[in-house]
Amino acid sequence: MKNKKIFSLLLAGLLTVSLGTTAFAAEDQIADVQAQKQEAEAGLANAQANINSLESKKQELESYLADLNAQYDELTNSVAQLGIEAAEKEEELNQVKIDLNKARKASDKQYEAMKIRIAYMYEKGGSSALELLLSSKSIAEFLNRAENVAQISEYDRNMLEKYEELQKSISEQEAKVKEEAASINALMSERAAKQQEVQAMAASTNDSISSYIGQISASQEEASALMAEISSADNSIASLMQQAEAEKAAQEAARAAREAAEAEAAESNQGGEEEDYGYDPDEDTTESSSSSTSSNIIVEEEDEEDYGDSGEYGSSGENGGEDSSSGSSEDSSSSNSGQGTYLGNFTLTAYCNCAQCCGTAGNLTASGTVPTAGNTVAMAGVPFGTQLMINGNVYTVEDLGTPYGHVDIYFDSHSEALSFGLQYADVYQLN
Repeated sequence: MKNKKIFSLLLAGLLTVSLGTTAFAAEDQIADVQAQKQEAEAGLANAQANINSLESKKQELESYLADLNAQYDELTNSVAQLGIEAAEKEEELNQVKIDLNKARKASDKQYEAMKIRIAYMYEKGGSSALELLLSSKSIAEFLNRAENVAQISEYDRNMLEKYEELQKSISEQEAKVKEEAASINALMSERAAKQQEVQAMAASTNDSISSYIGQISASQEEASALMAEISSADNSIASLMQQAEAEKAAQEAARAAREAAEAEAAESNQGGEEEDYGYDPDEDTTESSSSSTSSNIIVEEEDEEDYGDSGEYGSSGENGGEDSSSGSSEDSSSSNSGQGTYLGNFTLTAYCNCAQCCGTAGNLTASGTVPTAGNTVAMAGVPFGTQLMINGNVYTVEDLGTPYGHVDIYFDSHSEALSFGLQYADVYQLN
């Protein structure tokens, strides 16, 4: 029987050590997954910043491209208008050339007529005009002939002046039209060259925009992959936390079983002492106490003698019983020492008011209050407004989301909530 008790104590101790090791391993896994999640979140922040920068550059290039397209359209219209003006000037120049040819023909004809008269006058000599005047039969005929000679001379002189002025005017007009046509052609060439330059710049800007679009697409894919990684990490953390809670519950059950086995072993040892050493319940208190102490000593000696190393487990179980008694004493004293009612050793996690923690950002608590760091916690099973003391800090239950025995503490930022991780602490109710 005694061997069976010791074996039970040994088994319970091994189970407790195994579960404790598993719990530590789960906590290490949670810490590793949280580190991976923080790394993914940092990468996501960098990817979002890169996307924002690329979007800004893309918008600048699109605005610049719109300006280039406007310039190109303006230059296209200008070149078209200049082409019309150049065609008009070309037509005007052709008309000037036609007019010039007509004037030249008329002046050439007039010039030939003048040459004939001048030649006739020189051939006949200067006496023909005088003879014509002297052969007049009357003064009136003389004056009439003299006036005709003068008119002919004046006509020839006027025609000569007109011829010279016409030639000069046509030459000036021709030069002006040529100059205007040359200016229009030069301006049209300049605008056409500028148009080609703007077109090349627009094509280059389009290529840059396409490049930015490709980079933005790649960054968005990277961001999506990181978000999926973060979501996977959240799921892994939740699963590991559930596993840790289950392991903790199993550990508590194993510890309770160990304490029960230790208590049963202590009772068995006590009964054996009474039977072997003649314990009399009618004896006075002093004798009973003395007998009990001595019996414990004897039992320990018997354990060491009969069971060797197993006796060590017997001592360990006895010490465990003392620890359990001491723990109960401490709980009782803490409940009555101003810390409130002891609720138990609870699981502690953390959350913030972001979309990743709450689905949407900026929500009120389930009780309708604004969450406050250092005050707000979430836990079901107690009324809103319940005050809890955890690690010397006083918190108020204002939110839901976790079962009784699991306290979720509010922080102002997601990074602080991640840094808090998974913890355990004794929880006291103050009101």
